Amino acid sequence: MKQNDNRTDRLGTERVGKLLLDFSIPAIIGMLVNAIYNIVDRIYVGQGVDSLGIAGITVAMPLMMVIMASSMLIGIGANSLFSIRLGQGRRDEVEKLMGHALALLFIVPGIVIVFSLIFLDDIIVHILGASETVFPFAKAYLQIILYGGIFSAMGPGINHFIRSDGHPRTSMVTQLIGAVINIILDPIFIFGFGWGIAGAAWATIISQFISFVWVMGYFNSRHTQLRFRLRNMKLELKLVLNILAIGFAPFAMQLAMSLVGVLQNHALNVYGGDIAVSAMGIGFSIMIVFFMPLMGLNQGAQPIIGYNYGAKKYDRVLKTYKWAVIAGTIFITLGFLIIQIAPKMFISLFSNEEGPLMEMGIYCLRISTLLFPILGFQILTSNYFQAIGKPIQGTILSLSRQLLLYIPLLTLLPRFFGLKGVFFAMPAADFGAVIMSACFMMKELKWLKAGQIS
Repeated sequence: MKQNDNRTDRLGTERVGKLLLDFSIPAIIGMLVNAIYNIVDRIYVGQGVDSLGIAGITVAMPLMMVIMASSMLIGIGANSLFSIRLGQGRRDEVEKLMGHALALLFIVPGIVIVFSLIFLDDIIVHILGASETVFPFAKAYLQIILYGGIFSAMGPGINHFIRSDGHPRTSMVTQLIGAVINIILDPIFIFGFGWGIAGAAWATIISQFISFVWVMGYFNSRHTQLRFRLRNMKLELKLVLNILAIGFAPFAMQLAMSLVGVLQNHALNVYGGDIAVSAMGIGFSIMIVFFMPLMGLNQGAQPIIGYNYGAKKYDRVLKTYKWAVIAGTIFITLGFLIIQIAPKMFISLFSNEEGPLMEMGIYCLRISTLLFPILGFQILTSNYFQAIGKPIQGTILSLSRQLLLYIPLLTLLPRFFGLKGVFFAMPAADFGAVIMSACFMMKELKWLKAGQIS
């Protein structure tokens, strides 16, 4: 594994700025393309079906996020341990982590998918909150998505290992392959075959399956000596619990986002109807594109922070964190300015018609992004604690924005301000989460600078 050792050992020796660029830029590109292909369905459905189709996908999203949460629980948890073990020089444990991850990525999302298919109608109506008019669109989309759900979980979950194995560009290509295929298939299935919203779902699961095949192919190639071996898939309780503990923060954050989506859809239905659901769906699609650079920075910084933390090179841990926060703040502030200046340009991608949807979409987008410039710090700080193997702090910060703050505000503010309260709940929660993150990080920085780890 000499060549592979050189690729991973540079995490502890190479200049931090260059490392962060090398690992983050491919991840950012991959995440941006991933975000684009996640919203392509809504763009084509908006142009080829109507606003109810967009509402159907919006209603379906929380369930899709639960599947992705199960993927993050295993993939990120195992990958964080993977990076730390490499930094500690404990390479004998690396393939065992990979084998456990593959087995768990089949079991955990599989349980979610089977349960969802059995109770799909009840989930769509009673949990996801679809109205009578939106229900057929949500069901047509979700039925197909769930059939291929196991590949949407396993592909991204395994892809984390490619990046930490010292091949961030290959990891980016994995995401590009799925995105490009989805973008090509969407118009063929939706317009060419006339499949409507079902065509968007088929394009998604086919592209995810091909991405999964590509990822598995990497670990049977000459580019790495790491392999998925059957003996490493025999689960050991202690290692499973370690993976789940480290992965719990991003898992909880994704689950919280799913719960937020459910409650948000219910609130939007009560105070604004199907148009409000569609407007928020469009707004979320646009905002997620500007969040992706932060997610890419998270992915790029995680193996650098984890490796150097494991190697007790705390000055490099601190430097990586600082550079990531600075870069993230710049990215998200640029996104904020673009959205505030030209929101109509983005909304028109989904619907060219002037009217209630356009007006509500612009208002939703401007209000929801009010505190974007300070969110880079909050998101990257949450990721920092996850990267160094502190699941309690990471979980609290991951949950602070969505679960601990946004849900109570989403319940309270609309009672006094109606639909405006639904939209303003988001920036109010952002502010509180930033304050909590600052308190956690001030204490951690003192420990890092003193070379002491709690």
